Amino acid sequence: MRHRTAWQALGQNPLKVLGSSWPWRSLAYLLTGVAFGAVTVAVLLVALAAGVVSLVVLVGAPILLGVALSGVAVTRVERRRLRLVDLDPVPDPHRAPDATGPAAWVRTRLREPATWRELGFTVVSATALWWMDLLVLAFALVVPVLVILSPVDDPGAWPLTPVGVGLLAAAPYTITAWAGARAAVTRLMLAPRDDELGRALTDVRASRTRLVDAFDAERRRIERDLHDGAQQRLVSLNVMLGLAALDAPPDSPVAARLAQAQEQVTLAVEELRELSRGVHPKALTDQGLAAAVENLAARSALPVTVDIRLPHRLPLPVETAAYFVVAEALTNAVKHSGASGARVHARLHTDVLTLSVGDDGTGGAEPSAGGGLVGLADRVAAADGRLRVSSPQGGPTLLHVELPCR
Repeated sequence: MRHRTAWQALGQNPLKVLGSSWPWRSLAYLLTGVAFGAVTVAVLLVALAAGVVSLVVLVGAPILLGVALSGVAVTRVERRRLRLVDLDPVPDPHRAPDATGPAAWVRTRLREPATWRELGFTVVSATALWWMDLLVLAFALVVPVLVILSPVDDPGAWPLTPVGVGLLAAAPYTITAWAGARAAVTRLMLAPRDDELGRALTDVRASRTRLVDAFDAERRRIERDLHDGAQQRLVSLNVMLGLAALDAPPDSPVAARLAQAQEQVTLAVEELRELSRGVHPKALTDQGLAAAVENLAARSALPVTVDIRLPHRLPLPVETAAYFVVAEALTNAVKHSGASGARVHARLHTDVLTLSVGDDGTGGAEPSAGGGLVGLADRVAAADGRLRVSSPQGGPTLLHVELPCR
């Protein structure tokens, strides 16, 4: 799988980090962070001092205005640097000015909350983040080298050499871990808020959510109709055929045909039950996610270990999305992976359901290849969730889903 962030690569394939480009990308991210941070501090301090000193002659006002708007330029660079360790771009939260000209641009920017949030990030970056980048690089690279070279000045310090070698060997992990954490903080502070995404995009999200909810409601209605209507009629027909078979002469052609008809009706009832479970399982509505997944695992052709511990029932849209993630993942494992077993794990952390489905198959599953994973990604996205797939060639495969339960 092609990882989208340095943090994801480190968390899911720590042993393969050394053979990837992520440590080098993380090193470049931190080095440019130190350089850009130092330049930013120097420029802002000079501009702030010049603005305050010249404020008495009114020349400093434009300079101080430039300092206030400096976050716009700084964060534009930060968004570009972030692509080193996070392949998903952070959208620009600013809207186009209502009119042309510098005055309209300044007026629009001063009215936007994003401008002041970016200024806050610039202050945090200038006072803390780039210093922490420098400390991490010093600890990961400089300190191990000094420890390794310590016997040059003090021959009795030779036992420290293996310690330095160990610290240097761990440097790629240290650098990648801090780069991933720093990128996560940067994305959190710079990502547009919902009210900055624009009404059109918000309406699209709301419309997609309404469509998914309407589709799920229709599935539940169909399931009820199948269970209470056609399925009950077939069961009644099966009973009537059984009674008719009792009245027919034993070993007669009529008895044989009634037995065959009863057998076909029994198969039809079983197929209808399977169909209704696929449309919307009754156990999900009546008993919740854990019971529905247990039933799903019991019918699976693979041995499935289920570990779902939830303190209470979740919102029905969340349970439905989680159930169909499990159903599709187990179906793929049976059809394509050649796995000998699968596992399902789910927990509720505060207001986020974390769900993982894994198997020991041959791997190679990719959402970009189409199929059921694309539909799952759309369903999870409609619930404002996140879907991650780790499926290297040779296996294993792991689907990790996070669903907010607001």
